[in-house]
Amino acid sequence: MKPLDPRAARRRFVTVTFLFWLPVGLYIPSQVLLLTERGMSLAVVAGLFAVHSLTVSVMELPTGGLSDVLGRRPVLAAAGLLNLCALTVMALGTTVWALAVAMFLMGSGRALSSGPAEAWYVDTVQAHSGAGAELRTGLARGNTASAAALAAGTLLGGALPLLLGLGPDPGARLAGATGGLVLPLSVPGLLGAAVGVGFVAYVLTALPEPPRPPATLRGVLRGVPATMLGGLRLGATESLVRRVLLTAAAAGAALAAVELLTPGRAARLTGAPESGAVLYAALACAGFLCTAVGSHCAPLTARLTGSSEHAVLAALGVSTTGLALLGVTAAWDDGPAPLALAALGYALVYLGLGAAGPNENDLLHRRVDSTVRATALSVKSLALQSVAALTGLVAGSLPVGPLPWLVGATALLLGALLWIRRAKPSTASHLSPVLRSEEVVLTASGSGPVPCCGSRVAAPRARHSGGIQPASSPPEQQCGCR
Repeated sequence: MKPLDPRAARRRFVTVTFLFWLPVGLYIPSQVLLLTERGMSLAVVAGLFAVHSLTVSVMELPTGGLSDVLGRRPVLAAAGLLNLCALTVMALGTTVWALAVAMFLMGSGRALSSGPAEAWYVDTVQAHSGAGAELRTGLARGNTASAAALAAGTLLGGALPLLLGLGPDPGARLAGATGGLVLPLSVPGLLGAAVGVGFVAYVLTALPEPPRPPATLRGVLRGVPATMLGGLRLGATESLVRRVLLTAAAAGAALAAVELLTPGRAARLTGAPESGAVLYAALACAGFLCTAVGSHCAPLTARLTGSSEHAVLAALGVSTTGLALLGVTAAWDDGPAPLALAALGYALVYLGLGAAGPNENDLLHRRVDSTVRATALSVKSLALQSVAALTGLVAGSLPVGPLPWLVGATALLLGALLWIRRAKPSTASHLSPVLRSEEVVLTASGSGPVPCCGSRVAAPRARHSGGIQPASSPPEQQCGCR
């Protein structure tokens, strides 16, 4: 089967990413309000969120390994099925146990989804253009699509319940006709489930994969743990992969601080929790848009700074500056100047993180091959989530003021400092013995030319044990043509 060309693969990757994250955005504004409307206390709501977080953390690595063993498409389709079931149960569930099951399904779907789509895109592009193929633009477009989907979904999901309460009040009639099962706040979740059906159909029809050997239960049970160990070994032995994982952890600390502290700060600014929630929803949407802009500009950032590594350093520097501004202005929120600086800081945090992500993943994909690609992304996601949870506990225990913000800023600064020096080329001692061998094109660490300016250049091929690809600079660094 002939692989898709890079442009077609990029379009499908962007589409599948948008379709996956749109239901999440639709449900964000109404999630807590729907649960409390069903009679759940805030303590119960927190417990339900804990079920989701624990499920994601426990299943992150096994599901990443499953994608590397079974294939990208079936795992991604399973993630979509779990998500649409979870959204349906969350929208209609009225008991704690039903909602806990929904959170478990949602967490399982989230764990399954962290990596297969991006791994499919990279596999497809490299199958067509070789190991030196340009990846950064497609990765940036994928990040832009996810942020845009979250922003659009947040706006639509927040507006739908309000619109259903206007005029003849169709929301009340809907609730009455269903015996209170379908509330106006349930509609965004049900709409998200409908989008999920389209997502699953698109995955099954638009993401072709090369045929794999038929999977047996015994093979899966043996292959998934081996792949998980291989992915963990990459982070322990390969310096650049380790930098990416530590940077993801630093980003998790920053995001935890912002997401934990911003709602309370918004409520104090407006003087009431209700109006503070409206302000925070607007800020969340603005954050998604800033992430989309930053992701879209990630290739430009790399060209201006000269490499993906320098781009990550610059982008994290921007985010650190933004978080520091939020911390400094936390001491006083009165007056236009502090508010303007705080708004600027908030935008810079998400703008910088948006620009850093695609460049980090570009570096990551050039060091790992398809046998552990999704697992490596799962390890990265796990690093972000685990440090975010720890930072949330630390920041939440500190007194209100600049200090909690500066915890996240310090972590992000340390993450940025990791990129001051360029990573050393990987060596044979870093290769994972559990991974299969595959052919890769020699690039900067070997001999022979690399593809440049989108042209296909013949290069010597050599056997290279899988897991880690030879270190290579992006094509524009080889010739300076861009």
